[in-house]
Amino acid sequence: MSAFQDPDTYRDILNRLQVGVCVLDLQKRIVFWSDGAEQLTGYTRSEVIGHSCCDNILQHCNQKSCEMCDEKCPIEVALHDAQPFESNGFIHHQSGHRIPVHTWTIPLRDKNGFIIGIIQTFDGQFAAKPPDPKEHSLKQRGWLDEVTDLPAQAIMYSHLREAIATFTELHIPFAVILVDFPDLDQFRARYGQGAARSILQVLSRTMRNTVWPTDFVGRWSEGRFLVILMGSSEEALHAIASRMFRMLDNATIMWWGEELSVRGCLGPAAAQKGDNLESILQRAQRSLEESAQLAKHAAAGDPEGED
Repeated sequence: MSAFQDPDTYRDILNRLQVGVCVLDLQKRIVFWSDGAEQLTGYTRSEVIGHSCCDNILQHCNQKSCEMCDEKCPIEVALHDAQPFESNGFIHHQSGHRIPVHTWTIPLRDKNGFIIGIIQTFDGQFAAKPPDPKEHSLKQRGWLDEVTDLPAQAIMYSHLREAIATFTELHIPFAVILVDFPDLDQFRARYGQGAARSILQVLSRTMRNTVWPTDFVGRWSEGRFLVILMGSSEEALHAIASRMFRMLDNATIMWWGEELSVRGCLGPAAAQKGDNLESILQRAQRSLEESAQLAKHAAAGDPEGED
């Protein structure tokens, strides 16, 4: 028998692909999980085979927290239309952060043409990469944050000055988002320094993966980050901020069997004519304070605090 007539040959081919490959039955239970899927998501075969994709594995099918777990779910679309479906989205890494991926969701048919399951591939090659944590010299100079490996405040000030100068001279738009986690101190006091460090790492990866590689994300202070969106208009800013808020709201860690998260508030501000460092940061700070007040009212069940 030819090697290409052996089913194990094709299984080996699928496993060696540099993209993630997942096969689900009609009940959305995972029946195949490739090496690429393990590498991309952090989940091993033994952890996912036999489980539903709704079990917090593929985010677009995470019934607890994903806005796409309805008729927009790629699997639902592919099954409904009986056609391959292409999409971009995010997958929940085992460590808690989200990874941007390009996916193909394809109906799987038997020899009689009946749909018996779904094949899904996901490619994370376009995901933004954080700074190399092996750059010890940058950390020693204080240019990289020790916990998150993101640029420290001094570097972010440099990027912000450059963005303002480019905006002033060439009128290329940009925007900033201040991201604050007001409950971080309480989180640390309750769960310890190790849990706080872990959640900060997950949050920083989530923010970095939510924006383009040409944008900047850095640690601004203990519980605060700064995002600089290059080329972003004011209209695009609010869409990006909304997406980032949803992604951060879904970012979690598992700590001693408990799923933990930290509430975030965002303060977006687009560059305006005549802006300098102080003015754009002040607007972002005001926007952040308004966001925190709205969140406080919403948490207290005050309808006047809702949009």
